[in-house]
Amino acid sequence: MARRRKGAAIHGWLALDKPAGMTSTAALAKVKWLFGAAKAGHAGTLDPLATGLLPIAFGEATKTVPFLMEAGKAYRFTIRWGAQTDTDDAEGEVIATSDARPTSAEVAAALPRFVGLIDQVPPRFSAVKIAGQRAYDLAREGETPELAARTVRIDALEVVEATPPDEITLVARCGKGAYVRALVRDLAAVLGAHGHVAALRRTRVGPFGETHMISLARLEELSHSPAGREALVEALHPVATVLDDIPALAVGRDDAARLRSGQPVILRGRDAPVTCGAAYAVFQGALVAIGEVARGELRPTRVFNLPL
Repeated sequence: MARRRKGAAIHGWLALDKPAGMTSTAALAKVKWLFGAAKAGHAGTLDPLATGLLPIAFGEATKTVPFLMEAGKAYRFTIRWGAQTDTDDAEGEVIATSDARPTSAEVAAALPRFVGLIDQVPPRFSAVKIAGQRAYDLAREGETPELAARTVRIDALEVVEATPPDEITLVARCGKGAYVRALVRDLAAVLGAHGHVAALRRTRVGPFGETHMISLARLEELSHSPAGREALVEALHPVATVLDDIPALAVGRDDAARLRSGQPVILRGRDAPVTCGAAYAVFQGALVAIGEVARGELRPTRVFNLPL
């Protein structure tokens, strides 16, 4: 029996522009197949209804996923007034209706109360776990999951377009764990209306923005080009791209070898950080390790097997 093909050792980040109607899992599987990659994962699920930025990590980049999960995000979304759904978006069943149609001015006046650190109850159809089960699984089984409020950070909210009387479009910048669907649900309640998310697009995650995105259609074109996989790999961003919030330390070959074997190295020279905290080491541009700086040493907490 022939051995199953394991896939290629590909490393880096892809800023996928996910199309509407596709789950994040399906998008990941499609991209992984196109690249013929051995290992890949995504950083932050997008609802099937949503489009936009789905960061996908290949190979050693999967070790940096936690850093991107903590990063800030930006969204553009459209609210449709008149109906609340059980999913808080256009894919759900209508559970309440209202004739109220808030104006742009009324919406703008209500937004400041949702900016900053706010308490937010996630939607019933969400990936939040309850006693080991996803809330959306419980909801699909007909249960009404009891979800506790969580503190989330909303950095900015702004009205950018209106199509009176039924729709209005906003942009938001937020931190980890904030749900646009819950934000729309709560905003509608404050305005004495019912509404749901009619369209949602993620435009930024950490260092990746709209200018970095590439569509599935374009990836398929590249996969069929004469360059094939090489053309696809050129669309990737370096593994260290998502580490832009922590200092980079250049190390020599010997120290790189020590770090990759899990040993700490002494930091020398004027570029050595004077404060403690997270940092990452590079050798000739290649990511070697992420670690903690303390007492003049860099102690590796995660090492990378990238070509040096």
